[in-house]
Amino acid sequence: MSYIKINFIFLILAFCTNISFAQQVTQTDQNIKLTRILFVFDASQSMLAKWETDSKMNIAKKMLNTLLDSLAKVDDIELALRVYGHQYSVPPQRCDDTRLEVPFSKNNVNKIKGTINKLQAQGTTPIAKSLESAALDFPKSTKSRNIIILITDGIEACDGDPCAVSLALQKQGIILKPFVIGVGLDLEFKKTFECVGQYFDAANETQFKEVLGIVISQALNNTSMQVNLLDKTGNPTETDVNMTFYDRESGKIKYNFIHTLNNRGVPDTLILDPLPSYRMVAHTIPPVFIDSIKLTPGKHTVVATDAPQGYLIVKANIQQYKELDFIVRQKGKMLTLNMQNVNYTEKYIVGSYDIEVLTLPRLLINDIDIAQSHTTTVRIPDPGMITFMTDAPGYGSVLLEKDNKLEWVINLDIESTKQTFTLLPGNYQVVWRGKNVKRSMNSITKSFKIVSGSSIPLYIK
Repeated sequence: MSYIKINFIFLILAFCTNISFAQQVTQTDQNIKLTRILFVFDASQSMLAKWETDSKMNIAKKMLNTLLDSLAKVDDIELALRVYGHQYSVPPQRCDDTRLEVPFSKNNVNKIKGTINKLQAQGTTPIAKSLESAALDFPKSTKSRNIIILITDGIEACDGDPCAVSLALQKQGIILKPFVIGVGLDLEFKKTFECVGQYFDAANETQFKEVLGIVISQALNNTSMQVNLLDKTGNPTETDVNMTFYDRESGKIKYNFIHTLNNRGVPDTLILDPLPSYRMVAHTIPPVFIDSIKLTPGKHTVVATDAPQGYLIVKANIQQYKELDFIVRQKGKMLTLNMQNVNYTEKYIVGSYDIEVLTLPRLLINDIDIAQSHTTTVRIPDPGMITFMTDAPGYGSVLLEKDNKLEWVINLDIESTKQTFTLLPGNYQVVWRGKNVKRSMNSITKSFKIVSGSSIPLYIK
């Protein structure tokens, strides 16, 4: 049985038995429960045209009223009605003929139905102006999913750009992608509305009823998806990673999950709002992306991205290095990926990395290979300690002798006469001048050697 047929049967049951949609509504965004639906209703002159058993206007009124009855007892939903083309007859053409007739509130179905029943079709078709005005119809006081359902039988008649308006509203996060229901609209105009939102063609009365049900079902129901984080062999075994889903149009954060394998070892099912398109970031180190995810309402979607990972640990003498970090970078790049503690294991995407251990002096280790599901262990040499003692405060620096050059390591505290440093093994020099001495020629230089595990005093005078 196809998806459309399933929704059609569901719609007939709702219409015939007045079944509430309440059990179908679930939380979409992790912090948003309320759904607001604004019906934008075409009451332009063309809606008076004969369509199957009656005028388009009367058929649209009848079916929308029946649908509203089914929404009357739905929890966490607010409805509103905007109409265009109903205030002024043509000619002349009034492109400001759009009005919010029933503002958002709970339990206002009867008010909307009463307003619909009194409508008289007579004016023009200012779709862009209506969409632009609709942005102000949604209250800003509470967070909600803001949905527009546009019911029309004609295209823009006032030189506006409905596509640009709709896209701007989506990018601002004011609305989700609108639904557009074309009532007896020529197929040649279909592409005109595909850029506005999700277009549904109602070529006859039966299809119109069917489409209304599909749209409401999509507006209120979430759908399921599964994210496969693939290892080196292409199997979805990677897990326990934070995933963030962004709305691709507005850039706003929609969901945040920790990826999980269920009891069968399979990535578990996520429940998402099917209306937005998503960009997913898996916060591995470095992160991996799925740039575009489009869900089909009512259909389980599986997406995948390569995320093979291995482990890295840098081991150091815990007695001498109680608190020590190192910087992790991708091979040959300067961007810092992570600041990791020594003696702590972290996961990284398979590849080659460079690390900079924040010892004195800093220790650079390049071309560290991270392999799938393997722990790469790097050991740093045990340090030694040196204590500098002076008779008075002064200026000084510790320098490392390396490749017949001197590399700066650290400056001495100018106010202290006794200082202890933990240094990696190697040959060093310390250069010092008393604070009150005013001649460079009075600088004192002393050489010393650090051996792992050693602790030496050095008097500078």
